[in-house]
Amino acid sequence: MTLPVPDWLKLLVRANKEALRTSQALTAEQSISAHALHTVCHAARCPNRGECFNCGDATFMVLGNICTRGCRFCAVDKQRPLPPDPQEPNRVAQAVKEWHIRYAVLTMPTRDDLPDGGAQHFANVLQAIHTTTPDVLTEPLISDLRGDEHALQTILDARPTVLAHNVETVPELYAQVRLGADYHRTLTLLENVKKRAPGLLTKTGFMVGLGETSAQITRLMKDLRHVGVDLLTIGQYLAPSAKHYPVQSYPDPAQYQAWKQEALSLGFKAVASGPLVRSSYRAGALYRQALLEGNVSKNV
Repeated sequence: MTLPVPDWLKLLVRANKEALRTSQALTAEQSISAHALHTVCHAARCPNRGECFNCGDATFMVLGNICTRGCRFCAVDKQRPLPPDPQEPNRVAQAVKEWHIRYAVLTMPTRDDLPDGGAQHFANVLQAIHTTTPDVLTEPLISDLRGDEHALQTILDARPTVLAHNVETVPELYAQVRLGADYHRTLTLLENVKKRAPGLLTKTGFMVGLGETSAQITRLMKDLRHVGVDLLTIGQYLAPSAKHYPVQSYPDPAQYQAWKQEALSLGFKAVASGPLVRSSYRAGALYRQALLEGNVSKNV
């Protein structure tokens, strides 16, 4: 039996859909199409597209829009992916320049078909942005790269501002919803970023509404702080279709604020927590919040 969506959540989603009709949002859509780009905003059917496009935000998805894994929560296509497009780095860099983006977020599908998981191509995109617009800050949201530390170093060598990798859910649910992923591999990747680039901010995000308990969420946040994660996002899981993993609960907005305060008390530098928050939601603003905590030398 499908769990009914609360009316208050329907209103939030509807307001974002209406925002897609503005001239600024339509211009953003046209630019994405003109540069033949993929965005996670579209691939993951993000409910925040209207708000973000009107703020000049978008998360570019490089290495195509097809994933080699089969996570049951995700809307990204699962087929045989195409080879990396050598022209993509320049197209993304030109779009960042045209949009006057100051904080660029880039994500990738998992590419287990590539020897390095796509790390070199992803680094080429970051380098193209830095060459075209040197003042732009970048936040790559990467796959787990199958735990390949050399591939991770390739991306770190491209000088990102923040390195993000999502934990997605509590470890107890990995076998049910994150096929092909490994909780400890995710923690190890985030820990290795801190070992290899101690001054670099790390970021992760997880969803609620998959059947996790409050105690499991607390343990998850403690695990993330143990490996030095700085920035955190918490948002509601929304099933992309009836074929995806079913929603188990819809926590009310007050609960998200409670989780945010708990996370801050554990030492996270900045936290975005709310029903429609996604891992790249208003990423530049979250980074600016972290600046207030010090130990961050760059600015937006």
